[in-house]
Amino acid sequence: MSATEYTWRDSELHSRPLLALNWAGARLARFGHPVPSLTPSSVTAAAAKAAGSDDFGSDSYREPLEVYLRACEDEAELTTFGRLLISKMLASALANRIELHRWSLDHPEVRDEQIVSPWVIVGLPRTGTSLLSLLLGLDPVARPLLQWEAAHPIPPVTLEEAAEDPRIARSAKDLRGLMKLNPPLKAMHPFGATLAEECIALFMYDVRSIALETQAHVPTYARWLEQADMAPAFAQHRLALQTLQSRQPTERWILKTPYHLWNLGALCAAYPDARITWTHRDPGPVVASLASLANAGQRPLTSRDDPRPTAEEWRRKCAFGLNAAMAFDEASEAGWCQHLQYDALMADPLEAVRQLYRNFGEEVGRLHERRMKAFLEHRPQDAFGRHRYDPADFGWTYAGLATEFKEYTERYHIGTPISP
Repeated sequence: MSATEYTWRDSELHSRPLLALNWAGARLARFGHPVPSLTPSSVTAAAAKAAGSDDFGSDSYREPLEVYLRACEDEAELTTFGRLLISKMLASALANRIELHRWSLDHPEVRDEQIVSPWVIVGLPRTGTSLLSLLLGLDPVARPLLQWEAAHPIPPVTLEEAAEDPRIARSAKDLRGLMKLNPPLKAMHPFGATLAEECIALFMYDVRSIALETQAHVPTYARWLEQADMAPAFAQHRLALQTLQSRQPTERWILKTPYHLWNLGALCAAYPDARITWTHRDPGPVVASLASLANAGQRPLTSRDDPRPTAEEWRRKCAFGLNAAMAFDEASEAGWCQHLQYDALMADPLEAVRQLYRNFGEEVGRLHERRMKAFLEHRPQDAFGRHRYDPADFGWTYAGLATEFKEYTERYHIGTPISP
């Protein structure tokens, strides 16, 4: 039986109640009353109500929140449902921030936790980062951030309760609802309450994250974020890891997000002993896939039909991130990271992991090796469908993308770009 194929077009909103909500909301908006409110005060009030406190620890979140919400109003063309979802997403992230801060005040010892030599994967999406993080996470002495933990970090779960915490079921229910609303997402990105989560989720607590741009077309916020100080976001990132680790000790975290490419200086300042791996792949399919994924994420929330503005924004974003990373690489001492080619990882995942360990002066343990072999042997292929994307949907060709990213592919000896 062949897998179902999905494109960004399949993310069209079909729910009749939500379509009716959008229709009613559009009529109200014509009279100057868009609902719900997308003001900083309304979002922070919702966060404070959910958390039972209005102590955010600091106001570092305030400027990015204001910039993002203004961009949502001016640029995103959100529907009423989109406004509801964005408001809820931000309030939830800020409620997590409040709860994390309160926990650290009540349990000051968490700040003494040491985050030692974390594995950090920094390649662009679709470059093998998910597979690599899953394989590294099978090491018995290491662990990734889990999706349910990022969504509901407080209180940090204990070892005794880890397998049956009710927040796991809550997160699984939320994810099932998301997949029902937008089925193509399950073929485009791994979702699961107990699956590894990108650590970019922790930057949401400070409203400094490109994850926010997957939900809405907000180029003004994107430009602000590219120049923003990421130290406050990394402070939230570290505190969350320290808090989770305080009840579930681990020798090493497995961290992953493409967003680190944009902020390698801040990453190295926050975790100077990090074991950084940069995965590389021909940017053509990467950028085309990202354009499709971003449109799929935004399509149920916006009235805009044209996919090209979002696609162009993410093409520009990838170029910016790669240029920033190449500049950092040029200025840094050799060995600050390990480079891993996507083709090599796909051809022999086990050997790729073994080589990474050797590069850091270690060997893969016997149990880790057995776990990786078992995982690869039984790993389902296209279990949730297949993501299909075409650069022509966005007015591009693979030849044109190859020319645009030629400096990157030549510098890192990336294989021949795919044909147009």
